[in-house]
Amino acid sequence: MTESKASAAAGSADGKKSADGSTSAEGPARPGLSARQRWSVLAVVSGSLFLCGIDLTVLHVAVPSLSRDLDPSPAQLLWIVDVYSLTLAALLVTCGTLGDRIGRRRMVLSGLLVFGVASAAAAFSTSTAQLIAARAALGAGAAMIMASTVAVIRVVFPDDRERAMALGIWTSAHSVGATIGPLAGGLVIKAWGWGAVFLINVPVIVVILAVGARVIPESRNPEPGRWDVAGVALSVTGLAGVVYALKQAGEHAGLNTVIVVTGLVASALIYAFVRRQRRIAEPLLDFTLFRERRFTTATLCVIGCFGSYVALLFFLTQWLQQVGEYAPLRAGLALMPLAGANALGAVTAPWAANRWGNRWALTGALCLFAVAYAAIAVVGDPAHYGVLLAPLLAAGYGAGIVMTLGADAIMGAAQPERAGEAAAIQETSFELGAGLGVAVLGTVLTAVYRTGLPQVPGVSDDQQARTRESFTAAQDVMTHMPPRTAREVLHSAQHAYDRGITAVSLIAAVGLAGTALMAATLLRPRRVTQQTEEH
Repeated sequence: MTESKASAAAGSADGKKSADGSTSAEGPARPGLSARQRWSVLAVVSGSLFLCGIDLTVLHVAVPSLSRDLDPSPAQLLWIVDVYSLTLAALLVTCGTLGDRIGRRRMVLSGLLVFGVASAAAAFSTSTAQLIAARAALGAGAAMIMASTVAVIRVVFPDDRERAMALGIWTSAHSVGATIGPLAGGLVIKAWGWGAVFLINVPVIVVILAVGARVIPESRNPEPGRWDVAGVALSVTGLAGVVYALKQAGEHAGLNTVIVVTGLVASALIYAFVRRQRRIAEPLLDFTLFRERRFTTATLCVIGCFGSYVALLFFLTQWLQQVGEYAPLRAGLALMPLAGANALGAVTAPWAANRWGNRWALTGALCLFAVAYAAIAVVGDPAHYGVLLAPLLAAGYGAGIVMTLGADAIMGAAQPERAGEAAAIQETSFELGAGLGVAVLGTVLTAVYRTGLPQVPGVSDDQQARTRESFTAAQDVMTHMPPRTAREVLHSAQHAYDRGITAVSLIAAVGLAGTALMAATLLRPRRVTQQTEEH
């Protein structure tokens, strides 16, 4: 999430669609709100977004410990991690439309309540299915919160300059939350176990709900957009089906009839969703924007970059703990240079754009990110953190520039009167990238681990099959083996997992390099013809 999203939403004039995809024609609900009341509202909505950002990454360091307790399969583990961001991406725009209809204050407060209840359910989960369901509910609550808070800020802050500042603080809250998520997770896991990464949300939600119920003004759109229930069903079902097929392919290290049929049906549902959105009068997402070459290119850059960045955060925390044998807190601290460099990249992105232009700064940053991923694949070693530090700093810095300038390019490619619609797609692309990045690269990691784990002498066929399920399963099998055999199994599992990280890093590097080539080729400015200039 970047500052450019704030400026984009701030630039959407009254009577146009806001960043949540809704149309707003009304002015401030309470014209007499004092400065103290306005900033109190901002504190509430920013605090809620801060929690949403934390939940995007806080679970990463908890995966090894929760895997030992719940024993999920590799596909189930990927669902636990990224069902949150996928649900959030799928519901973000439609929750904004629904909030216009029933009231933005009601939508935000309801989202906070759902988020709090889901956090408690996740904290006390006793099975993998329960945790996946709770994480999906967390994503739904976050979508309800994020979809309507932009409109709330537009209503509360009628002054353009003040609103731009407020939206900048609002978007920064999500970035800060996502940045400190792994560190916060490491701290609470050490003291109270993995369930605490969710339970810490509950008291904060109680406070935000109590204050928000008093200070957030109610507002509605007098002419709300149509809530396309069929479109929601098509998009959510299609996206879930594609991700399910990917995860099952990784778990089985290949394809079967069920996986192929599921993937084809899900793809058909997504196609039906896109076709429907192009035909109805009030679409959830206006795909006509993608007719603009630069808009499509910038959106793909954001999805690819943010997906690669979130996947890097996730896989590094597992790699450091399982192969490098880091404690959760140490793993969280080890990722802070990556997060710090990411923030520095976002801050210096405007300078880079002014010096080299948006197109070449974006291309260069994508190349830097690709080189960093390649370096992790070639020289990365969790046992030698000093060697790993330089690629981490380069990856964070490059990703920070791309996320900022990519978002700016999306808004710059859209016509001013369609800024709100572009901002809605921009918001969705970040969350969709996060979910798909972990899903696709996680599938690769699982497949490489399974196919690369050698047969260890003295290990039965049943034990070997169990060892191939996941690294955590291999650790469980070791507890029932003689010490020497257990050490050999551990070293084999660590080597196979290390090979998986190498494969993931190389694939991500190639993907980012391809994205950089696409950006350099397709982000050319519009050519202004002589005839156009005359008119």
